[in-house]
Amino acid sequence: MNKFKYLFQFFLIIMLFLFFKILGLKISSFLGGKLFQIIGPIFRSKKLIKKNIMRAFPDIDDDNLNLIISSMWNNYGRVFAEYMFIKKFRNKNENIFVNGKEILENIKKNNQKVIFISGHFSNFELMAMEIEKSGINLAAIYRPLNNIFLNFIMEKIRKKHICKNQIKKGIGGVKELVRLNKEGYSTALMIDQRVSEGIKSPFFNEKAFTTTIPAQLVKKFNIPVVPIFIERIDNVKFEMTVHNPINFSENNTTEDITLQLNKILEKMIIKNPKNWIWSHNRWK
Repeated sequence: MNKFKYLFQFFLIIMLFLFFKILGLKISSFLGGKLFQIIGPIFRSKKLIKKNIMRAFPDIDDDNLNLIISSMWNNYGRVFAEYMFIKKFRNKNENIFVNGKEILENIKKNNQKVIFISGHFSNFELMAMEIEKSGINLAAIYRPLNNIFLNFIMEKIRKKHICKNQIKKGIGGVKELVRLNKEGYSTALMIDQRVSEGIKSPFFNEKAFTTTIPAQLVKKFNIPVVPIFIERIDNVKFEMTVHNPINFSENNTTEDITLQLNKILEKMIIKNPKNWIWSHNRWK
């Protein structure tokens, strides 16, 4: 039954992608945003999203709560439509302004391996793309889509235009990641999704299952963590901020490092809550 459902979803999404391709980047991004503002609440729990937002902003009023929800769906839809234009984003520099470009240049010049961490903000795919464009050898961790037909297309887009070394989440992926780290590759991953193989670490004052991959890599290879934040500042224009590397001491435990990275993620979310995806059940 799932196979037929996924096949139907696949053909529907491919048709939308082709339609977007004809319309161009700006119109498609706008329409994608409006479409998701309408259909998003049908497929995701409104109650869960509101509860998640109120964990971070317990005193928020209804107007700002609804604004965050509406803006989140709009951004989600824009990201969906923009997949058809990833090649354009990669080949042109006019859509993405990078703060901290000198940090990336130093990492490349010194042939240093680091762990880039972030969350699902704005068009999150553009972060790994910009890092690889800077000349840094990079491996990006991703979670395969449940829809096997659509996942094939998305993997192809990611490997061709975002980051050629795509590492599937899971035990096999971690082994591949360790191998690439030994060969001098840096790692990029999102730390904001709930994981079953992580540890419970405080996140907005409540414990949430959190990945320990960054902490494990820090402990194993003694390498720094570089937080990255991307904001949608004007329709299809983005500002990406690369923060200074964080060096942890040998005395920092896996739990310490994971907690500190959650705190960094919290600050990013608070800075622009309208651009983060609140529909994930982090505190389950």
